[in-house]
Formats: sequence, C-alpha cells, structure tokens
Amino acid sequence: MPIQAIEPPRLYRQVADQLRRLIDSGEYATGARLPTERELAQQFGLSRPTVREALIALEVEGRVRIRVGSGIYVRALAEQSPSPTRDNDEGPFELLRAREFVEGAVAAEAALHASDEDIRKLEELLDRMRTRTHPSAETIGLDRDFHTGVAGILRNAVVVRFIGEMFDLRLNPYFERLSSYFENGQSWRAATEEHKAVLAAIAAHDPDAAKAAMQNHLRLSQIRFSRNFGERFEP
Repeated sequence: MPIQAIEPPRLYRQVADQLRRLIDSGEYATGARLPTERELAQQFGLSRPTVREALIALEVEGRVRIRVGSGIYVRALAEQSPSPTRDNDEGPFELLRAREFVEGAVAAEAALHASDEDIRKLEELLDRMRTRTHPSAETIGLDRDFHTGVAGILRNAVVVRFIGEMFDLRLNPYFERLSSYFENGQSWRAATEEHKAVLAAIAAHDPDAAKAAMQNHLRLSQIRFSRNFGERFEP
C-alpha cells in the first residue's frame, strides 16, 4: 500500500475523541451530565462552535443526549451506535465558512452578467420560498435551487456543479442534527429575506453589494446555529 499524506484531525473531532475516551473510561457515567458547552469551551481553550460540533458528533453516535433546557447527558451503552461517525464528515460551521468565501465571489460575478431572464427565474424561486413551510425536503430543494441559480448566471457548468456539491455537504448527519435544533419557520423567513437582498444586489448589477449580501446571509446562518443551539439547552 503506498504511503498516504497524514492530515491533522479536525479540531472538533479531537474534542469528540477526548470526550469519548472520558465516557468510555467511566469519568462520565451513564446518565451523568456533562459540563455545559461554555464550560467545555473554556476547558479546551477552543471556540464554542468547535465544541458544539464535537457534541453534535457524539449525539449522532448516540454517546450523549442533548435535552433542551436541561443539558447534555451520557447515554447508556445499549443506545450507542456500534460504529462511530466518519472522520471525513465536514462540520456545519466549517462548511458555512467555506460557502461564505466561495459564494460571495460567485454572487459578485453574477451581478456583472445577470440577464432579465436570470432575475426573473430567481424571483420565481423567492416567491415559492415565501409560501412554503420549513423545514421540509421541498424547502431544502428551493434553497439549493437559489444558490445554484445564482451560480448558473456565470454560464459555467463546473461552477454550478461545485456550488451544488458544496450545498449537498449539508446533508451529512452532523449538519442535519444541528439543523433540527434551529431550523423553523422564523429562520426560514429570515433566510428568505437574506436571499431577497442577494437578488436585489444582483438585479442592480452591483458586484460589491451582491458579494456582501451573500456573505452576510451565510454569516447570519452561522449565527443562527450558534445562538439557538447553545442557548436552548444550557441553563
């Protein structure tokens, strides 16, 4: 077998590995309450989003249960997954940060080339988004269509495919579990308004405003994840 390059594990995976070892060693027994996200972040010397991703990874594995308004508790061994989650799953915040950088540039370029027909198609998508109930497979699909629709203005199939593939990375179990804590009708309405600002800047053929609006949308998505997940289960 040829030698393969060694990549350092993602920080959130290192945190999850440490917590998993503490659970397996009995440091945290079945039913025990783990320190809060804030306390863990202080102990690890890391950001809360990194710790949050680690806790989500452990919840996906069945190692812990997050009880809204109560805390994080160790689950019984029989409830735990027989196989750990994959090391190559991107964390939600890592993915959103990458999209913020890439899609901001795409939106700026789209503002320079958008035709009246491009604008019309995006307006139709927004109209549909406003009347749909979230979360659902349909709303996720509409969200994807908007972002790939912006990319489609560039008339470059590779860019469209790349943006679509980046969006589809959110279908990993970590992102889906975190989404279950914060995505609702209110977050969907906020995201739709942010999409509207992106479209307005593209329609005005203002690349700087389009870039800023897209980056703002994806940055606010990160804030929604951070605020609602942390505050809803920590005392």
